[in-house]
Order: sequence, then C-alpha cells, then structure tokens
Amino acid sequence: MTRMITVYGYSSSGNCHKLRLLLTQLEREFKWVEVDSTVGETRTPEYLAKNPNGKVPMIELDDGRVMTESNAILCWLAEGTPYWGGDAWQRAQVLSWLFFEQYSHEPYIAVARFVRGWTPLDSPRRATLPQLRERGNQALAVMEQHLKSNEWFNGEAYGIADIALFAYTDVAGEGGFDLSAYPAVQAWLERVRQTPRFLAMPSPPVEAASRLALPD
Repeated sequence: MTRMITVYGYSSSGNCHKLRLLLTQLEREFKWVEVDSTVGETRTPEYLAKNPNGKVPMIELDDGRVMTESNAILCWLAEGTPYWGGDAWQRAQVLSWLFFEQYSHEPYIAVARFVRGWTPLDSPRRATLPQLRERGNQALAVMEQHLKSNEWFNGEAYGIADIALFAYTDVAGEGGFDLSAYPAVQAWLERVRQTPRFLAMPSPPVEAASRLALPD
C-alpha cells in the first residue's frame, strides 16, 4: 500500500531538495512542511521528539514512522525503481557516491554556500572560506575525472547518486566555486536538468540572496 509521505524540509537546503526532486520524478504524492533550520525550528521540543538530531530533512509516514538522513531516505524511496537498480555491485557503487557526497562534497561546497549567504558579513566563519573552497574543489575534481568517461554517477542511467550530487553542485557558484573549470561537471548538470519532471531548487531567501551576490 502506498503511504502518504510528509517531508519536513527547508526549501533552500540541497539535502532537502534531493527528496523533493526524487519524489516529483517518481510522481509520488507527498506533503511538504517547511521547517526553517536557520532560525531554530528544528530545535523545538515537538521536532526533537521526532528527530533528536534536530536536523532536516525528515520524513514521516501516516503510520507515524520517521526516517532521517537525506541519502538514506533517497535509498528507501528509490527501492524497486530504476533510480536505484542493478546488481549488488552496482548498488554498492551508488552507495559509494552517496557516502562521497556526504563526507567529501557536502561539508565543503554546501557549507561554503551557507557561510556566504546565511552568516553576517563580519562573521569569523568567513575566514574558513578559502579552506572550504580548496576541499570543495578537490571533490569537484574527482567528479570531473569520473564524468570524463561516464555520463552518470548512478551507472548507465540517471538515479539517486546523481540526485544527491546535483543538489549542491548546481548551486556551487553561490559558495564561490567556479564551475567553468569543470566542463564535464557542467555538461552533467545540464543532463540532469533535462531529465523528466526535473524540479529546480527554489531561490534562497532575499537576505541570503543579497549576501550571496556580494564578493567575499
């Protein structure tokens, strides 16, 4: 039986947009509950009762079951679909890219974007931007190398590894990354945008957008 899925997410978060994109492309009905983690909405007693880690995204089924961690949710949603298929070896290859995204990609590319857009202009965290960009460019170089001989990260066809890596790579420029140095990555981003029922991530809030437009 198909259960209603409620997604608790912050629309400007790539980790949250992953789920919205996959659910849209799967044509699964879902309910979206906006939770602004930047103003403490994930730290309320009600939210922490469901997710003690106090982060987004989180999904809740109509029977009360809850799941957290964006890439784990992607795997569950994609089970039994072409978005995560193949034999055990291929599925493990997909998992390796999901782990790469969370360990070697997101902590630098996403965090650089957050520091630029969601912290004050005089925040001491801005001093970390050069190191974040160095490590983020290392991740982009790994992706570029893979894409020189492969169209997708998910194997022979688009799937959840591509969705996971697309979310923050597509907005890497907002973190100060120059994607012109990665032509294979740019071509892959365009291939993702051309997939059926593609959905772009909403623009950042006005205040964050104004900071993102400023030079460091």
